[in-house]
Amino acid sequence: MPPPLLAVLICAGLAGYLIFVPPINGLADNGDYYRAMYSNGIYKLLGTDYNYFGYVTQKFGLMKYFNEYHSVNFSSQPLFVKLAIGLNKLFYSRSVFDIRFMGVVNYGLYLGGIYMLTDALTYPAKRFRNYVIAGLVVLVFGDASFTLYFNSFFAEPQMLGLTLYSFSSILLLARQRYQRRWPLILIYLVSTLLLIANKSQNAPLALSFVVVTLGLLFLPNFKAQRPYLFVGMAVVLITGGLTYKLIGKEFVDINSYQTFSHGVLTQTDDPSKALAEGGVDEQYALMQNQDYYAKQFATIQASGPYVKKNLLTKLGFAWVVKYYATHLKQFGRLLDLAAADVMITQVKAVGDYTKASGAPPGKQVTFFTLYSQVAGAFFPQKFAFNCLLAMALLMTYAVGFYNDLKNHEFEGILRFFLVAGYLTIFIFVPVISIIGDGDADLAKHLFMVPVSIDLIFLLFISDVLNHRLWHAYRQGADAS
Repeated sequence: MPPPLLAVLICAGLAGYLIFVPPINGLADNGDYYRAMYSNGIYKLLGTDYNYFGYVTQKFGLMKYFNEYHSVNFSSQPLFVKLAIGLNKLFYSRSVFDIRFMGVVNYGLYLGGIYMLTDALTYPAKRFRNYVIAGLVVLVFGDASFTLYFNSFFAEPQMLGLTLYSFSSILLLARQRYQRRWPLILIYLVSTLLLIANKSQNAPLALSFVVVTLGLLFLPNFKAQRPYLFVGMAVVLITGGLTYKLIGKEFVDINSYQTFSHGVLTQTDDPSKALAEGGVDEQYALMQNQDYYAKQFATIQASGPYVKKNLLTKLGFAWVVKYYATHLKQFGRLLDLAAADVMITQVKAVGDYTKASGAPPGKQVTFFTLYSQVAGAFFPQKFAFNCLLAMALLMTYAVGFYNDLKNHEFEGILRFFLVAGYLTIFIFVPVISIIGDGDADLAKHLFMVPVSIDLIFLLFISDVLNHRLWHAYRQGADAS
């Protein structure tokens, strides 16, 4: 059995068991579901005890008439939600939505990505070591901390699948898997655009993917197509700009508030003094670690007109950047806090079981979570280490870039730009997350960080095992 097919079958079994076999598993609503639900005609079923945080909800209602709700953000996520609704109406019900149909859409996207990734990592050698690589793909991306997202209205499962397609298509191009290049280039551009537009926090990723795309300029016999490639890069940047520019006002207020309460006011000994220096009333120091939608008691209503008028109007991006620029020690502590959460991919704030399962509220799945638990426990918890690791990986792949450039090969060149682009995600997403939302919901906001470094680790291991780390693949290397 080819390694890609084996990896897909095992991942299909592991994920399918969790998300389809009753009592199903997934992620409970942390209050963010409304962004994907109401604008797509899904609502909480009347007469049911809807549970936040504690339990996964399986059944929802489907609106039959006019929908007055509009999307709060510019996003590609509705494309996937509407596909799930269409499948639900076709095979199940026109009035009740089963979350497993969202799981079906995410599941299919994910399995295609797993096949492409394993194929890209193992082609063309046909040796036992490629089954080891397939096993590592299963261990890393078959982990339940990733697949639990499938039965939810979070954007992360689409982000995972689209990232697998984007990364794998470039790697398959580098390894000349197919004679025709344009289908892989099209897959890369479409998956990248959908990924950037999937969630507002993905807008800065446009810059990272421009770095990745630069590698395509080195493809041989590609001069005639280069203008189209520059157009593609422009579209990537425009998509990122639109994703950022069209963030809803309510969403901006939530992020600004949590940047303040979970960032500016934390990891400091005297928040009152820091606020006074920044021209903000010291009384707001009482909001330290308070969520915008407080679970219990709140010192003041964050969404009220008083806070919006006297606090949120002052907390622009420039104010936050200036504040951290004058409080570098505090910013360093926050980055270390983010680094400590980089590999903790399982969402701890919500439960993974339905109420019908009999599990206590908030219970977490432990089935097939070995990799996420080990990585979360032992990955160094310092942002400085992440920077050193990124430099080491970049220098390693720069050797392959130089050797292949000198030998008129292009595998190492594309691979270098691919690694460079994903390392920018690894380093800069924590910085953006702290500036944009503080330490609130870090596991979700940093989602692209572990995905990126996991992909690079798998690439590194596969290159070492197949003797292609320092240069393009050479016939006969699989016999050594």
